[in-house]
This record gives sequence, C-alpha cells and structure tokens, in this order.
Amino acid sequence: MGRPGEDSQDVKKKIVNFYKSGLSLGSISKRLNMPRASVQTIIQKYKSLLTTETLPRSGRKRKLTVADERLVVRKVRMNPELTTKEIAHYLEASGMNVSTSTIKRILHKNELKGCRARKKPLLHQRHRKARLKFARDHKDKDLTFWKHVLWSDETKIELFGHNHQRYVWRKEGEAFHPNKSIPTVKHGGGSIMLWGCFAAAGTGQIQKVDGIMRKEQYLEILTHNLKSSVRQLKLAWSQMDLSTGQRSQVYGTRCQKVASRQQSKSVLEWPSQSPDLNPIENLWNALKRRVRSKQTKTLDDLYQYCQEEWEKIPTE
Repeated sequence: MGRPGEDSQDVKKKIVNFYKSGLSLGSISKRLNMPRASVQTIIQKYKSLLTTETLPRSGRKRKLTVADERLVVRKVRMNPELTTKEIAHYLEASGMNVSTSTIKRILHKNELKGCRARKKPLLHQRHRKARLKFARDHKDKDLTFWKHVLWSDETKIELFGHNHQRYVWRKEGEAFHPNKSIPTVKHGGGSIMLWGCFAAAGTGQIQKVDGIMRKEQYLEILTHNLKSSVRQLKLAWSQMDLSTGQRSQVYGTRCQKVASRQQSKSVLEWPSQSPDLNPIENLWNALKRRVRSKQTKTLDDLYQYCQEEWEKIPTE
C-alpha cells in the first residue's frame, strides 16, 4: 500500500501516456481532474527514474520485530509495575539495544499508558464473603428500615484546612496569586477530631474527641451521646464504623454489647475492609463547607462553629 494520497498506478500510467503523446501539463490535469503539481511530480519522477512504481523507501531499520513488541507488551501485562528502563535493561540482556522512548511508543500503540495506581482496600476471601453477605442481607430492605438507622463516624477538621479542594478562575501565571490560592500552615495549624451521628430524622449528637480515640472514650460516647441520639431521633438500628478508634475484634464485640444494652436495639454488622458507604461522609463534607466560610482563629472557635453549624443543618 502506498502513502496516504498516493495516486494509483493506473492513473500514473495514464499521465505518462498523455505526456508521451504531447499533451501539456495543464491539459493532462484537466482531463484527469487532478492538481497540476501532482501531474508534474509524476512526470518528473518518470523522467529521472523511467518508472512510476513505488520504490523501496529509505529509513532506519526497525530495531524490534513484531514478535519482540508482543514480548514487551506481555511483560508489562504480567507485571504492570515494570518501568521502561527495566524493560530496556531486559531487552539489552537479550541482545536488543532499545531506547525507553521506543518502548513507550510500543506501549502507547497497544493502548497502555503509565498511570498512577489507584488505592483500594486489601481484600481477602473472608472480606469478600462478609461484604457479599451484608449486601444480600440488606438489598431488599425498604426505605422504612433505612430511615430508622443511625449513622455515626469520626472526622478531622483542620483550623486552616488544606485537605479540601477549591476551584478558581485564573489566567496563566496566576496560580500563586493570593486571591487564587489556598493559604496553608504546617500541620493545618492544628485540628479537632469530631464524633457525630445522624439519621433521616435529622442530626444527632456531636462531640469533640480529645486526642486519639481510646477505648474508654468511645464507650463513654456510646453510653451517653449515642443513647440520647437514638432516643431523640426515635430509632431502631445504629451503624458504627468499628474499624477506626477500636481495633480489636474483642473490643468491637464489647462496643456492640454496650450499644445494644443502652438501646435495647441492634447494631448493623459492618464488614471490615468494606468500601466506605457510610452516608455521614457526605454530611461531614457539608459541615466542613459551612465552617470553611467562618474566620476561625482558634481551635475553640472552630469547635463552637462546628456545633452551631451542625445544629443548623436542615433535615431535608
């Protein structure tokens, strides 16, 4: 196959025959309805080479055969973390000296692009089984059931929060303009840890956690805040993320017993290493957006604003 736009061999022969019969370049161009420059190029090639055939083209010989390229792709599919330098060293040991650019070109041609690996929970077979059981047990629950679930979790809010994104309109070179950037300080200038809960009927209690969530403090929350929230919102079920703040299985069981004793109700079995489907994450984002608009200077002010804005969040 010729290059894109190359004229067929039959057309080239017609041009040469017309030229031999004495027709001008303009006449040949009109008869064949093609550019005069193309006609002239074909005739000049015939004059110099006495042929219109497509001759072998010059150029550097391919360093890798089709089989070699398949080998490169196969290596990457078997080990996606291989770098182009490592592949080049492997090929060099096999007697093929290839640049990393060539390897990249081969991979791109096979629709393989270097990307940052996504992070996901480490799942063993027991995690998959537990997650599947949870889905099967709850897939047919109606809206009435979910309206009576209390969702709880912890979150961290920084005084000068830089753990959020903000979008601005800017021109090139304005990336660090004071009005178009987010000021930050080391470690966020300090932060507070909050425990909170909510249900379809509204927000429940919110409480500041002093330091790292310890066993005693978490049990204190269950005894008082969780109990009053369940009573206030008239709920039947509660969900607790037992993967943060309480690590061991024994402690998780103890938490469930305390919660059940205080509520005389039930606790949802939340599978470990499960995707975080707790809808309170959306509520935390809403709270952080509200607090972000306040000009907080101290951690006490931050906690006060969090309490005020938490209570203002409408049930809708």
